[in-house]
Amino acid sequence: MIAVTLAGVAVLAPAAACSSDKPTAPGNPAGAAGEPSAAPTPTPEPTHPFTGLPGAARRAVLAVKIENTSAGKPQLGLKSADVVYIEQVEAGLTRLMAIFSSKIPAKIGPVRSARISDLHIVPQFGRPAFAYSGAQTKMLPFIAEAPLFDVSDSRQPGAYFRQPGRFAPYNLFANTRQLLAGAPKASKAKDIGFTFGDAPEGGVPRKAYSVKYPAASFTFGWSEAAGKWLIWQDGKKDMAAEGGQLGAPTIVVQYTKTERSQFHDKNQSYTPLVHSTGKGRAIVLRDGQAFKARWSRPKEKDGTVFTTETGEPMNFAPGQVWVALASAKPVIP
Repeated sequence: MIAVTLAGVAVLAPAAACSSDKPTAPGNPAGAAGEPSAAPTPTPEPTHPFTGLPGAARRAVLAVKIENTSAGKPQLGLKSADVVYIEQVEAGLTRLMAIFSSKIPAKIGPVRSARISDLHIVPQFGRPAFAYSGAQTKMLPFIAEAPLFDVSDSRQPGAYFRQPGRFAPYNLFANTRQLLAGAPKASKAKDIGFTFGDAPEGGVPRKAYSVKYPAASFTFGWSEAAGKWLIWQDGKKDMAAEGGQLGAPTIVVQYTKTERSQFHDKNQSYTPLVHSTGKGRAIVLRDGQAFKARWSRPKEKDGTVFTTETGEPMNFAPGQVWVALASAKPVIP
């Protein structure tokens, strides 16, 4: 951000000619010049830690687990998210975790079940409200111990409804106001390591960038007109239920280690455990360029810091951020 300082203008007070013996007023000696006064430096407007957009309000954080296969599209509410995480799940497919705070949509969905990787992502947000629909029985004790407020359909059933025109289990949606009402002490937005501002040096112009999972693929295409990277999934435009194609000014491809967890589904497909702590490499897409970057998150309560290869802050473009938690070599654990 560039702060603009207005230089103060010194105005000289002319010496007062005095022909009488009347004393001058205290503190204003005759003939003294006026002191120059500097104009105050404008205070930069506060920005939101999740988006870098102007806004001083720090509202509660709501994390929602969202379906991300063709059966559940188009999703509702994602356009309002501050941050969207793409996570690998069973059989090489993906699901989303959407983070809301600066802007909360009225409704969101389809809401789906939680995964163990979710519980490793949410601690950096403090203790957010976490909306999901079901989880493996063996995982329930882990959810109970996690730093979050459980506002799932079993804990806050009145917040959920079945959306007409869709079929189960892809028709479960939620009213966000009722979700947050079930977590009145949910943590408010705070620094999660993101920095926003001018792009660093070293970007390579790119029109598109693709990320592959074992059973899903994403292409992020730069749109100069829209000022963001539009999203295609499995070769199709990723459309929003509200209308228009999903996209964001900043896309982060965060390369992580993905391995088999102790959990599996009824088909014996093991749930991947995506390691979002530690450090590694990343690609940051912004302004029609791709930047090589590094990421670091020592502990789960820490935010994720992104830097350039030379160690400078890797600034994001203000606005929504999508983070694709990916593996360099896609694998089904």
